[in-house]
Amino acid sequence: MKHKLISAALCLTLATSCLDLDIDPKNIITSESLISNESGMDIYMARMYSNMPWEDFKYLGQWGINFNGWLNAVGIDGTGEALNRDGICKSFTGEDNPYWGKAFELIRDANYLIENLPKYKDSFASVTYNHYLGEAYYVRATVFYAMARRFGGVPLVTKVLQYPGNDNLEVPRASEEETWDQILSDYDTAIELMMPTSPKSGYSNRYVALAFKSEAMLYAGCVAKYNETVSGRLTGLGAKTGVRVIGFAEDRWQEASKKYFTEAYKAASEVIKDGGYELYKKKWLANDPEAQYQNMVDMFSDLDNPENIYVKEYSYPTSTHAFDSYNLPRTFKAPLNCGTCPTADFVELFDGFEHYADGTLKVTDGNSNADGNYIMYDKPMDYFKNAEPRLRAYVIFPGDVFKGQTIEIYAGVYTGNTPIKPLFDDYSYATGTTKYQHLSAYKDTPKTLWLSPKPEGSQEIVQLEDGTTMTASGFNGPFYDEGGSALTGLLLRKWLNPDPSFEPREGNSAQPFVLMRYAEVLLNAAEAAVELSLAGVPSPDGTDMLAVATQAIKDIRERAGAEPLNGNLTASNESRDIVRKERRKELAFENKTKWDLRRWRVNHDEGRDGFWGIKRDKNLFSNNVNYRFRGIYPFYSTKDKKWFFDVRFQYVSEKTFGYTPLDYYFEIPSGEVSKSLVIDQQPNR
Repeated sequence: MKHKLISAALCLTLATSCLDLDIDPKNIITSESLISNESGMDIYMARMYSNMPWEDFKYLGQWGINFNGWLNAVGIDGTGEALNRDGICKSFTGEDNPYWGKAFELIRDANYLIENLPKYKDSFASVTYNHYLGEAYYVRATVFYAMARRFGGVPLVTKVLQYPGNDNLEVPRASEEETWDQILSDYDTAIELMMPTSPKSGYSNRYVALAFKSEAMLYAGCVAKYNETVSGRLTGLGAKTGVRVIGFAEDRWQEASKKYFTEAYKAASEVIKDGGYELYKKKWLANDPEAQYQNMVDMFSDLDNPENIYVKEYSYPTSTHAFDSYNLPRTFKAPLNCGTCPTADFVELFDGFEHYADGTLKVTDGNSNADGNYIMYDKPMDYFKNAEPRLRAYVIFPGDVFKGQTIEIYAGVYTGNTPIKPLFDDYSYATGTTKYQHLSAYKDTPKTLWLSPKPEGSQEIVQLEDGTTMTASGFNGPFYDEGGSALTGLLLRKWLNPDPSFEPREGNSAQPFVLMRYAEVLLNAAEAAVELSLAGVPSPDGTDMLAVATQAIKDIRERAGAEPLNGNLTASNESRDIVRKERRKELAFENKTKWDLRRWRVNHDEGRDGFWGIKRDKNLFSNNVNYRFRGIYPFYSTKDKKWFFDVRFQYVSEKTFGYTPLDYYFEIPSGEVSKSLVIDQQPNR
């Protein structure tokens, strides 16, 4: 959505010379005058869209929707995608700016348009009038959806509340089921009214609404079904009204989940059949990992992309963001650096690596990373040489090239004899706080492990046997006492501007953010298809659901350069998990995963075995309460003149995460509850 600058004259409201206070001042542009003609509607639509709850570069999970994301880190919300040095890196259990008051302001704009546009129906062509009305329902559905996945049941304000003149301004929270039903109804009304293609740049259309409907209904179906998997059932009544404000009744959840999964599948299926979208493959070549990698790099900046369904556009210098200035490697000396550091746990999801029997990355010739000797490599990139091209498009590996420069990342230098035994005896969660700088190899004299605490002034220098020297840590770190570095041994590539001539400054980035793309619709269809098949529900539109799901995963994996899917998906939890894992990989760093983990109900301890979209021993990364993530750290051996890797819990700016079942619903803002006779707080809060 390109932001349109509206003349400051529209904001003039001061009129001290008016004698009759019942007469509108001449310099006030009213909502009535805006919705009576198309040029005015452009302004009205721009106002609504500029306040939409989009989670793009201006959104941060910790801060919430405040349209100010100068720390533009993604995937750092306890999802396992990435880590970050700052306090913004924490579990997604709430937002500093709750999406409540702003939501109802936007809902009022939508309701006003729904109630008042019919007065001016004759001012528009019929198709245009219907589309504007559809946009209002689409906005209201999207706002209710943003609220529902945060709070469950919310006040369903579906008409303009007049003040003064209305004694009944308080609307209690509806049940969660009623809320999702309202979202479904509003999306369906929007879909019926809207044009199949956007009438103007930045507007939505029928297929945009269908795509977001599929996402919303998938969320609703999962809440209805998987709340039942939480110990004691995750549901409850409001203390003031007795309404089931979270969860579903015991005699309703099954039918509700089937209904919502059905609606998700129908919406996604319609986009697939009639939307005209396709996966981006402009530079894709079969059996060519380099072309497949470059294709996926390009797809996020190419606005002429047949995969894009809805995009938030930016334009320098009037509408910009700060993603590059916070996330570029230290190599490029942006104002801040290395804001998003992907984890070894994330890398483990992808093809192209050897694994131990427990599924973790193999770095030694033994049976675990505490056994055997380290495997040696001529250069760091050799470890990643077979990595899935999609992963390389998302992550900067140690020694890879970005913006024409080799990105130097390594944690330390080892000067001891070879072969080299694992640096630690124990790599379990319990010993996660023991770090490289605590090892005797580093502390004793003579030391055999060289590290650097900071990038400048404290870099240790290692004397090599040929008389040359090298720093103990790479230019981008990680440094054990400096968070502004590659603190996991990896850096983010996705979304960064790849142009070498681009000079990052704070707030001068203008690359677009893709809010909805065809790959997600394929994944929505696949997941809904497997869920419906598990529930024994026949296809709602006559398509072979499992065939659609199978083809979706095959197409996405082919484009990604991943290993082909073996066989067909079936009505099984194993197939469901294949879809979940693929979703985790494909949609990483797009502000999707944190919501997926919530709707699957796999973020708390008892459900954490399914955290990664695959069955995996939760004890590898968590205890009974908290969890943490690992980095993959390169070290140079001066004896062998080769490199080895160690996979260890993050040791720089250490982050530990926690999550309980209560956190699947955010707390209602306390001020709203305390001042109201009808607004219920979440049960057990």
